[in-house]
Amino acid sequence: MPSLLIAILAFVAYASLSVLFWRAQDNGDTDRLSRGTVGHLILIPLALHGFILSGDIFAGGGFDFGLLNALSLICWLTLLIYWIARFFYPIGELLVLVLPLAAIASILPGMFPSEHPLTHTDFPAFSAHISAAMLAYSLFTIAVLHAVLISQVEKRLHQASLPRVLRNLPPLMTMESLLFRIIAIGFALLSLTLASGMMFSQELFGKPWQFTHKIVFGFLSWLVFGTLLLGHAFYGWRGRFAVRWTISGFVFLLLAYLGSKFVIEILLHR
Repeated sequence: MPSLLIAILAFVAYASLSVLFWRAQDNGDTDRLSRGTVGHLILIPLALHGFILSGDIFAGGGFDFGLLNALSLICWLTLLIYWIARFFYPIGELLVLVLPLAAIASILPGMFPSEHPLTHTDFPAFSAHISAAMLAYSLFTIAVLHAVLISQVEKRLHQASLPRVLRNLPPLMTMESLLFRIIAIGFALLSLTLASGMMFSQELFGKPWQFTHKIVFGFLSWLVFGTLLLGHAFYGWRGRFAVRWTISGFVFLLLAYLGSKFVIEILLHR
């Protein structure tokens, strides 16, 4: 079956589930829906999406992490983590936001195919480096989504008005607790990514480790998230202050990876 057809099937399945979850908001049933049969059905488009990604990323026996493939993988991992987290947290409402993003991400690489294979893919360290990086990006994607939602809920509560999409979200304390857990795991993975890049630069990239704009932004992001975790642990940083730091760290991370991908692939056409 052609990959584009599978991508269309994944898109339709994601979109159908998105509609079901969106309608469930009116009755506050998103959590019940996510824990029931409909929640389990998310595995179908996840499996289709994962099959597409495996074919696109590992084409030719190597790694192809072009911009759209990277975005698609991040969305896939984000939804997978949410699907697992739904067993432990009342986050059904958050699936309303993530499912449409996964739908779009699943079909974009098929609609705009491009090849950007990575070299030096025969080293075990490279696989660990890439895996840690993609997991870190996915976790920080979730973290910044949480941060934006927390900010909007706090703002709307002060105005005594909440739009439908925010009414049934988990309590703010639950959201903040989950936020810092996600950031802590993402920080550990980002640390592994940077450390493996430094230690195995010659094997991974064919040249000694050096300060490039990508590495500088990566370390800035690491420093921001590390400072935030220390501030939360020792000084109780939370609320809007934590939201600003989370968004700042995520922006540096985007500039480190996706920013360079955009310049190389879209502007320079390499």
